[in-house]
Amino acid sequence: MEKTKKGQSMREGFTTGSCATAATKAALITLLTKEEPAEVTIYLPARRFATFTIENISYQNDAVTVGIIKDAGDDPDATHGALIQSTVSFNNEANIMLDGGVGVGRVTKPGLPVSIGEAAINPVPRKMILGVVEEVLNEFNKNTQGVNVVISVPAGEEIAKKTLNGRLGIIGGISILGTRGIVVPFSTAAFKASIVQAIKVARAVNCDHVVITTGGRSEKFAMKEYEGLPEEAFIEMGDFVGFTLKMCKKLGVKRISMVGMMGKFSKIAQGVMMVHSKSAPVRIDFLAEVAKESGATPELIEEIHEATTASYVGDLMLQNDLPLFFQTLCGYCCQHALEEMGGGLIVETSIYTLKGQFLGKACSLGE
Repeated sequence: MEKTKKGQSMREGFTTGSCATAATKAALITLLTKEEPAEVTIYLPARRFATFTIENISYQNDAVTVGIIKDAGDDPDATHGALIQSTVSFNNEANIMLDGGVGVGRVTKPGLPVSIGEAAINPVPRKMILGVVEEVLNEFNKNTQGVNVVISVPAGEEIAKKTLNGRLGIIGGISILGTRGIVVPFSTAAFKASIVQAIKVARAVNCDHVVITTGGRSEKFAMKEYEGLPEEAFIEMGDFVGFTLKMCKKLGVKRISMVGMMGKFSKIAQGVMMVHSKSAPVRIDFLAEVAKESGATPELIEEIHEATTASYVGDLMLQNDLPLFFQTLCGYCCQHALEEMGGGLIVETSIYTLKGQFLGKACSLGE
């Protein structure tokens, strides 16, 4: 059980991979015994057992379909509440065949852990599903029996619109995911994993120039500024600036463009590489020094010291026609980004207002 900083317990949930595995086990048991279990228990990669309640069971000719509702616990997950289904039937090939059905995406681009053309069922869930089929067959002494398994998510195509699947080249639905079988509430691990995956996809389609943004709004501005780049080049880093920069260098990116707005990019200019609202605050005195460096009058600098937000400081710079302030601030962002990675890349930074007005830009080459 995860705890918040205030000590409040937060409920863990289960991955789509765990739900698909449990549904497969229940469907195969039903197919073999003609009895419908109310719940099933599976062993998770997190080295614990978990019990899942069966939502529904249906029959189609010689196949059985079992549905389980995904419970993501207290994690804000797009797939929370989705029906995860497994349809199981026998085959005469004496092997286990796993595929995706309605609402499970297909991989169309390189760089993912699943080959092009295959259903987007990641390696660990795939291993879990195949393993539970072997387990049940052994239990009923049916080791030589061939089995077909098709995982589907009826609402998957609609849910996928809330994810980055389309950009990653996963078309037609969601991915069946999970490395530990559980979802840790508000975990940073899942977001970091998505960043790494996005960079790998960009590199797989030969992008050595990527554009990293803190969110959807700044990404929209970035896409206009860098309209010549393929969509794979655009990566949302969220608050994980330092992590994203280091992964870009590690995975062979040669040029990084950072695009964002005054609040979070003022933190990067200070050398803060985790820009969550609860991380280090923006130092107004630092922004006042940047303004002084950029030619601000003593009266304007005094006014900056009275400001409470970075956005307001930006407004003051616009009102007083000091574009050099934004260029200088971007320069500091580039400098700290290069320091974070140990140099070796080209880094540029662009800053916009919340409404998309371009404020300034700088570029640095790290030796």
